[in-house]
Amino acid sequence: MTAGVLGASLALAATVSAGTASARPTARDSAIPLGQGYMGAGYLHDSASFAPDTRHLRLDAGAGAVVSPNATAPAGIDVSHYQGAITWTSVKSAGIQFAFIKATESTTYKDPNFSANYLNAYNAKVIRGAYHFARPDLSGGAAQATYFAANGGAWSADSLTLPGMLDLEGGCYGKSTSAMQSWILDFYTTYKARTGRDILIYTSPSWWNSCTGGWSGMYSKSPLVDANWTTAASPSIPSGFPYWTFWQYTDSGSVSGVSGAVDRDRFSADSSRLLALANNTP
Repeated sequence: MTAGVLGASLALAATVSAGTASARPTARDSAIPLGQGYMGAGYLHDSASFAPDTRHLRLDAGAGAVVSPNATAPAGIDVSHYQGAITWTSVKSAGIQFAFIKATESTTYKDPNFSANYLNAYNAKVIRGAYHFARPDLSGGAAQATYFAANGGAWSADSLTLPGMLDLEGGCYGKSTSAMQSWILDFYTTYKARTGRDILIYTSPSWWNSCTGGWSGMYSKSPLVDANWTTAASPSIPSGFPYWTFWQYTDSGSVSGVSGAVDRDRFSADSSRLLALANNTP
């Protein structure tokens, strides 16, 4: 397989959705239409001066390889309906160990490919987790967490399910930093009450620093999924978080089983710790 490119172009890639070419909406839009959010949708706005990098970062074992149970830097992807139909057995054979799969947005939208992706990833033995694209402008954090938990974001200790993830990007939605902090905390508290797990938080340094004021109130509760497309060996992280747990390092990776470009991710520790996070074990 082709390893993911460490970096990204300023134009978000066109991908295939349900057999039809469909360009993902850019973050330069004043508002992302309901249902069209995905991990990285807000990154372009945060990094308008970012230059593409043509180097490659190999974070997987290659097609057909047998992945060690203790492999370092487990490789992952994140997907939504923009990737169209995915052959998850090929994704697994390519060395991908985990995936984030879009489930919901606001309190009315469920990604049309979520059920197929979530089941097929499970059957292929890819550790997967659902994510919710936050819309603080449309309803409260508690309401959105309730909808997410009931529509794909639930958790079970089956060695293949990560806790749910809250995707925070795309502008501050007219909220003050204190109001955004309250919204996030309401989402977290409700999700934990429903599932027993701490929510993962996906965000970029720019979004978190701007929209929450670099708030440190979540670092001890929520593992960070850091959106930072960079040529550096490690990412910049938002103020208020001492370290990252997952790193989305590009939006233009290539993985067997996925048509077109796909977001690529890595985990900060080895496979045993990834499994421990999935199962909520020490």
